[in-house]
Amino acid sequence: MAIDTGTKYDCIVIGGGIAGLQGAIQLGRYKHRTLIIDKGVGRSTLCRSYHNVLGWPDGVSGTELRRLGRQHAEQLGVQFMEDEVIRLLRSEDGFVAETKSGGDKLATATILLATGIMDRYPNLPGLERCFGLTVYVCPDCDGYEVSGKQTIVMGAGNVGASMALTLRYWTEQLTYINHEPGISRISTDVREQLADQDIMLIEQPITEVLASEAGEFQGARLQDGQMVKGERGFIAFGGNEVQSGLAAQLGLERLENRHIVTDPRSKMTNVPGVWAAGDVGVHAEQVTIAMGEGSQAAIWIHKELLKRGSKTLHSCGTT
Repeated sequence: MAIDTGTKYDCIVIGGGIAGLQGAIQLGRYKHRTLIIDKGVGRSTLCRSYHNVLGWPDGVSGTELRRLGRQHAEQLGVQFMEDEVIRLLRSEDGFVAETKSGGDKLATATILLATGIMDRYPNLPGLERCFGLTVYVCPDCDGYEVSGKQTIVMGAGNVGASMALTLRYWTEQLTYINHEPGISRISTDVREQLADQDIMLIEQPITEVLASEAGEFQGARLQDGQMVKGERGFIAFGGNEVQSGLAAQLGLERLENRHIVTDPRSKMTNVPGVWAAGDVGVHAEQVTIAMGEGSQAAIWIHKELLKRGSKTLHSCGTT
């Protein structure tokens, strides 16, 4: 379906991850003219298996969820554009989104920001092929997966140490490798906590993540050539990028950590006509919560469009 740059959309969803797709599906079911603009890279494109999603007891990859979500949304008339929004402007009756590659200027009555966050991690050989399979980022999502297993936390300073201490709930076999010993220091009290919990501490850069082609984590190789064996891994380097730069352009309220502040009930921001859902907001880093917030935001976008009297039953190719 061709993108109509001359038509005003009811809603432009910025970000085609889990929150954005779920929001677009809901908006499509309301028969609103909806466009998703997605640059194609995000947390969900890296995760090779989510294990805590209803209906997927054996796990489902982020790319598969995105594929199914896009298929679902397109059946409801939602349009897709692979591009990056670089500028948001207010207009007399809504907003204008300007894209990077084509310079398109797209008019919309409302906006749903679902741009998420990106984890900071070093470019280590073997690491990305393990994401979601045997190396994880969120203890609430995947702490269960390391139960009783020899686990290596690869991280930086107190952030990584905190992750190791959190994982002590699931396993006693823990090693923490501080990958940035000269930059990210561990405080004395945190060192004492690691020792009290019998968590081995290694302070040396990692040069390679040892893993099979299928993503089975086997350990880490250190700068001095030593190999540290493990069955499962976690990363915790801190400094994750909250992708809320577009929010600042419109004057949206953000916390010091750059997460967007939204109304708990509606997910609307302090700027009328703009909503945020998923990890870009005050988040829990859960795919299931991102889904819920996407739907929640879409419901209130629909209410707002009705209130403005801009709702029309567009032809979506559905019956």
